[in-house]
Amino acid sequence: MRHLRFGLIALACLTGPAHADPGADYAPRVEIRPFESLTLSDAQFLTGRSEGAKPVILAGTLRIARAGTERLPTVILVHGSGGIGGNIEYWQRMLGAKGYSTFAIDAFSGRGLTSVNTNQALVGRTNLILDIYRALEILARHPRVDPERVAIMGFSRGGQAALYASLARFDAAWNRSGIRPAAYLPVYPDCSIAFLGDTEVAARPIRILAGGADDYNPAAFCTGYVERLKAAGRDVAMTIYPTGQHVFDNPIGPATPTVAAGAQTVRGCALREEAEGVIANTQTGKPFAYADACVEAGPHIGSDVALRDAALAATLTNLDAAFGR
Repeated sequence: MRHLRFGLIALACLTGPAHADPGADYAPRVEIRPFESLTLSDAQFLTGRSEGAKPVILAGTLRIARAGTERLPTVILVHGSGGIGGNIEYWQRMLGAKGYSTFAIDAFSGRGLTSVNTNQALVGRTNLILDIYRALEILARHPRVDPERVAIMGFSRGGQAALYASLARFDAAWNRSGIRPAAYLPVYPDCSIAFLGDTEVAARPIRILAGGADDYNPAAFCTGYVERLKAAGRDVAMTIYPTGQHVFDNPIGPATPTVAAGAQTVRGCALREEAEGVIANTQTGKPFAYADACVEAGPHIGSDVALRDAALAATLTNLDAAFGR
């Protein structure tokens, strides 16, 4: 009898209400798609010159949300400084369950990297913007992707890339895909760099999600940029979750704020693009480097299930509006 009771308990655990539809977490088809990109300096990217850049083969994971032959709306996911982690998998599953395919770019493995948290100089900030444009070329040719319904969503450093991929001059210089993304969805991005012409953006919605308690990429940098975009008549909105820490959406992140030991943050820096693609430290008037005194270490990270749910609801609303669903 004891064995029978144990068997019934085990069966209840397997068939209980936690996953009413076990298949909802899984994609009917998953493809690993390699694509060509470049590893180049920020100056090369900003000036539109690729001479001397190093070719690199990257890859992305395409999770197709529905079986069949229909072209589906697709969201590009761009990871942060720690590479692909729990938050990327979370968004793959949650968006897939709602009928959105995802293409998660791995911008690090092909470059021989796993993380740049403690040494952000290992790869230029703008490299991930180029990677987005190169990923668009793959999606433009894929028979299950609707090129009219592609959005870009990024997190932290990837959020910075998702945000500034909207800049008209970057798109004109580097995007050869023919796709004009339907929306740009940065999550806790770094907005510390004032790029030349950064209010000239695509005529598509930009929707930023940020944490008010984030001391890694403070929301205040983005609020100033958002105000400038609004003044220029751009379609932009920003939601700040007052208690949100950095990576608040990561389901396997720490439940209480925890120091990210050794991680570099430019929260104390003010940066701007100058002539010839120079990113200058406005405090010193010299080209910025991660050895500058304004660069600090040890920001906090923290997960929050309620904010994760709120971010998911907001993102689904934004995607539905951008894709006309």
